[in-house]
Amino acid sequence: MRLTRSCCPVMVPFEEVLFQVRKALQVDPSLLHDLLRELHEANVFSTQYYQSLYKDGEVAEESLCEVLCTDEDLDRKLSLFVWQNWDVSQDILHSTLNKQEDLVSTDAEANYIDPDATLEPLPDSVLGEYLQSLLDGSIEETFDPTFFEDPNYSCDTDTNWIPEKTSKVPRPNKRRRKRKAPSIDPQHIPSKQAIVAPESPSNELTPNITSGTEGSFHLSPYQPVLSFPVSSPILPSSGGPAVQFIQTLSSLTSPLIGSVVQTGPTYVLVSPQSMSPGTQIIPLSPADGTVAPPELTGFVLPVGSSSGLTSVSVDTSPIKEGNPQKNTESPPPKLKNKVRPKAPECVKDYIHRLKSHLRDVCSTMRGGMGMESHYVDAHLVQRKLLIKSGKNANKCLEKELVVLSDSERKKAKLDTSQLFHNLDTKPKQSFAFLGKAGMGKTTFIQRLCLDWSNSGLPQFQFVFLMNCKILDFKQSNYSLKSLLFDFSTSPHCEDSDAAFKHILSCPDEVLIIFDSFDHIKDLEGLLQSPSKSHTDTKYTIKQLFSGLFQKEILSGCTLLIATRPKDVLNQVLRKMDCLLEVWGFSPEDIELYTSKYFEDASLQESALKKIKNQAYMFSLCSNPLLCWATCFLLKHQDGEDLPSTLTDLYQRVTSKHLELASIGNSTKKKQLDTPQLCKMAWEGFKNHSTQVTPVKSTDLLDCALKSGILLTYERSEQEENHFADLFTQNLLSALHLVQSKQVNDKTVVANTMVQHKKRKVQGELQDVLQRFITGLIFQKTASGVSIIDSSVDLKAKRKAVEAHLESMKPKDLVPARLLELFHCIYETCSVKFAQGLVKNLPDDLSFCGTQLSPSDVYVICHILQHASAMKRTFTINLQDTCIPISGLKELVGLKCITSFWAHAEDTIDLWEDLHQNNDELNLKCAIEKFTLNPLKATQGYHIESLPVLVQIHREKKLPTSELVPALDEGVPALRHLQKLEFGLGVQNGPELFPKVIEVLPSLQSLLCLDLDKNHIGDSGAEKLSGVLHFLECLKLLILSQNLIGDAGVGKLATALASVPSLQTLRLYGNAIADSGAEHLALALPDMKSLQDLDVKFNKFTDVGATKLSAALKNCPGMKSLELWNNCIPYGVFEHLHLQDSRIKSL
Repeated sequence: MRLTRSCCPVMVPFEEVLFQVRKALQVDPSLLHDLLRELHEANVFSTQYYQSLYKDGEVAEESLCEVLCTDEDLDRKLSLFVWQNWDVSQDILHSTLNKQEDLVSTDAEANYIDPDATLEPLPDSVLGEYLQSLLDGSIEETFDPTFFEDPNYSCDTDTNWIPEKTSKVPRPNKRRRKRKAPSIDPQHIPSKQAIVAPESPSNELTPNITSGTEGSFHLSPYQPVLSFPVSSPILPSSGGPAVQFIQTLSSLTSPLIGSVVQTGPTYVLVSPQSMSPGTQIIPLSPADGTVAPPELTGFVLPVGSSSGLTSVSVDTSPIKEGNPQKNTESPPPKLKNKVRPKAPECVKDYIHRLKSHLRDVCSTMRGGMGMESHYVDAHLVQRKLLIKSGKNANKCLEKELVVLSDSERKKAKLDTSQLFHNLDTKPKQSFAFLGKAGMGKTTFIQRLCLDWSNSGLPQFQFVFLMNCKILDFKQSNYSLKSLLFDFSTSPHCEDSDAAFKHILSCPDEVLIIFDSFDHIKDLEGLLQSPSKSHTDTKYTIKQLFSGLFQKEILSGCTLLIATRPKDVLNQVLRKMDCLLEVWGFSPEDIELYTSKYFEDASLQESALKKIKNQAYMFSLCSNPLLCWATCFLLKHQDGEDLPSTLTDLYQRVTSKHLELASIGNSTKKKQLDTPQLCKMAWEGFKNHSTQVTPVKSTDLLDCALKSGILLTYERSEQEENHFADLFTQNLLSALHLVQSKQVNDKTVVANTMVQHKKRKVQGELQDVLQRFITGLIFQKTASGVSIIDSSVDLKAKRKAVEAHLESMKPKDLVPARLLELFHCIYETCSVKFAQGLVKNLPDDLSFCGTQLSPSDVYVICHILQHASAMKRTFTINLQDTCIPISGLKELVGLKCITSFWAHAEDTIDLWEDLHQNNDELNLKCAIEKFTLNPLKATQGYHIESLPVLVQIHREKKLPTSELVPALDEGVPALRHLQKLEFGLGVQNGPELFPKVIEVLPSLQSLLCLDLDKNHIGDSGAEKLSGVLHFLECLKLLILSQNLIGDAGVGKLATALASVPSLQTLRLYGNAIADSGAEHLALALPDMKSLQDLDVKFNKFTDVGATKLSAALKNCPGMKSLELWNNCIPYGVFEHLHLQDSRIKSL
């Protein structure tokens, strides 16, 4: 998956790519040139950028390597290109690194010093003898830290000392790098610090360890051997093995050991404490000559290994960074080597009881249905964080959650079993579950906990579930321990200290879940002042969450939050490792759920038939909560038809709940203080809370709890009552506003007013409340079903709301608010309001950027059906709406829709669906109605599907079929496209520009081509010049701020003469110098239709300006020439302006 095109949620972190690039930039200079060339050929960066690396002409290999390794800004920019094209670049980087490894091995062989034939591995008895001498304390001299700093000690790097009687074994000549192998001249080693063993007379002598000068040792019969004094700190204070002898599998390479001893069987003396893996650190750009810190080796170096031998070369790259392709098949090295602490028996007992408790709590869904028997698997879709770019983007990389197309949504589906499987180089530790009210976030989390309690999710020892509805975010006397054990859904822990200590020892085996995260109030500054201590008890829960999220405490744990999307949550969502949306029910899921809800087969068939016959109810059932409400109503109502609005559905469901709860009670339903319950719902709505304040009427509370309208949660040995769901609370709040005499007309209108702004404080809560208010005021429900007091006079409030709806101006509403107005009008069930809305709609409808659910599509279609009688037609923009193919088919099939915009890939899928169903009539309409004009490409997927569309246009057939009669004249959208605005910006523009070039020859009706600020460079200008002759109708060409120089403008100038209709050419803000200005001056007389030329803010001087001015005399049709820039003296410009008034200033 290409990151620049889809910004996939499974995104490779930029720091990881930066590390790989910096590692690759340190390869052999010859390989570095090959690396840059291969990246350029793969279109990872443009020719303009590639040439800029060699801006000073023929750059020497070593100097280029030095520049790239020392210029941090340069390598970060190069890394950005590689990051954006990681799927192509990673293979090139890995190939280069593999070549470097082969080259290092070749160099090691070339620098190989043949060992003495007498050299043999030390017997185990000799090693044991020396080890015993260490343990006995026979060697007591400590290591002198100034040994290698002694001025008498020197390393002769110009000569390799070879013993006189070493047997030379001929070796093949290998290519050697241009450097000298480091070596040590033993004649310069001070005698007080080392002893050289005498020459071994034969091969039969048994090697042994002998003592020389006090405090040192040497191995015989090696010759020569540099003897190292032993440091006493490596010896243990009491008992246990002090050191280990490890014989290497092969001789160490010359760069590592050649400067110390002659190569042969090598023994490394290490301390056991030094073998644990260390923390891998992403390095910054190293300065010349610096040595990487030991942490980067992936392990702690043995004692004395970094003792000042700067000539020793150690590979410091982390193991897991070596080859990301291999990393996906095996866990990171640190997981392999980590020793897991054994849990005490008391901790094991707590884990067992925690699983049992979660199994009891999470095994039942709403309505008493069993999780195992009634649960329908949720669909998870990976959401994308878009890096904004283009003309209007800020300089910083701002991330934004984007709406997927239907085709992209299908590609982004994630199986639940793969949720916590980390196959990337960087493990995912923070997850966000997004979804609107009723989509099943809480139910999905309950299923996760139930699976864990049944031995699923083996990677976690602990799962802590927190319900944010009942957490107190104001007090500041909490610790991490109290949060986990006192405020989560868990049993009492008898030995919490031992359990908490074990948790701290294995944080990567802990899963912490925050459900209903959107109930947190005052989200501003959520990530500020994070907790930093595991034991302090002075934190708020917000600070504890911030500490967990920012890895200040319990670093390594997995964090999961479930929330409705909110603008104020962006600060958290932007830093999540993985964003997942819990998608609703598909039509197949609705059938499966219905069959599970009704155990009787005859009831299943009857219920499903009723749901499908009521199209709006069937569309609402894509929301799992509303699907449950529909099934509940079908089960308990007596042969009545299903309601046709959301208000009527929840009014009947709530009424039936109260009716069933009152059965068997002495208090009848009509005697319940329902207005009091409605008032509590409204108070909670105003406070952004679902909690119910204590009530005096125990009958009312008992009835509400028994009916399921309220749910009870335990909190710190207390109980809290909360409304069961958003729809129930909003219906009761709307009832309070409609029938309460204390609520005036203005308050009702204020809460039904569709806001003009895009962002609202309460978001989805406000939207549902507006629908219920309009539905209740204008309802036409049969007697006995309504829960509104019939004695309440609603005329005044109805009149006020009616006046408000009639005063609305749909043309002024953003797409999300326009959609909400459609829903409010639909809830009224009024033909008058629907016709009034259609009358005031703009000719060009746009829902671009607003996610459309099946119920949204139904409501839009229902309202627009009135357009035919009013003889109104519309164009509709459905780009970036994630509209399903079935919904796209319904909207496109409306007679009042004359043209539509949609994602090209979704449109092609629609055509193929219609063709496979032999619906040739609607296929022809769908092809004719599809339009691209104007095409504003602001994201990669706006361009990526166009080549497929061009192929359909040329071949006159769909990708999966033969010739299609409806395509006899190709794709009209391509033939009629008049304006193309390519606005992907400097980040993605150069990469996707070739796709634009591929499409342009088919756009023969194009009038305006806007390529402003995409940095296409000279190479892009050259490609564009090759297709300009196809654009015979082009009138406006914008190439401003594209880094086009003399070479590029020279190619363009020749090609522009072949565009007979070109009237305006804008080239301002490029790098055109005098030579490029001369090319333009020569081509100007041949541009017969050109009227306006803008070349200001370029780099040509008065010389180029004079030539352009002279050419202007031969262009009588020209109206203006803008050529101001800082390189032209003001006096010269004034002189040229006086000669020809068509030369304009700023």
